[in-house]
Amino acid sequence: MGVHDARMDRIDRLLTPGELAVYLDVPLTTLYAWRYGGEGPAGFRVGKHLRYRWSDIEHWISERVRESESNQR
Repeated sequence: MGVHDARMDRIDRLLTPGELAVYLDVPLTTLYAWRYGGEGPAGFRVGKHLRYRWSDIEHWISERVRESESNQR
């Protein structure tokens, strides 16, 4: 598996709220509060289960970085 293949696997992978909370190093309650307030990464339901796509998470992180950089100027 090459670098490109590994990246595609990660982009296509769905994360549970618990996995995302661990990845972002935030409490699960914070993740749910962000979702309720429309502040966190986009999530969607698979049946009754909440899931997050890597591509949406990466986009959300990139937006936070851009906002942070523009606020420092």
